[in-house]
Amino acid sequence: MQDLDLSGWNLREIKSEPINEEELSQMYAITKSYEELFSKRSTQIKANNIDVKELKEEDFKTLLLQHYSFLKRPVFLVGKEDIYIGNSPKTIEALQQKYF
Repeated sequence: MQDLDLSGWNLREIKSEPINEEELSQMYAITKSYEELFSKRSTQIKANNIDVKELKEEDFKTLLLQHYSFLKRPVFLVGKEDIYIGNSPKTIEALQQKYF
């Protein structure tokens, strides 16, 4: 991540400016999955005693709108058709190859 020149990108700190339902719907339109957007490493899972294996798509949506830490980060949303979610080496490499 630190190797990326993000100067031309709009950055947003979602802790102070959480995503709204419209933005989440835009991400869902690309991924077709709320679970793909969901961070299974969120500290809120343990704090709220959530069994991720029992969650349905609507549950993921509700949680994503409830607390910023449920969103897997970073999210690179490019237009209305391209999205890169998380910081796995594979995701960052794909992003670098296409946009950097």
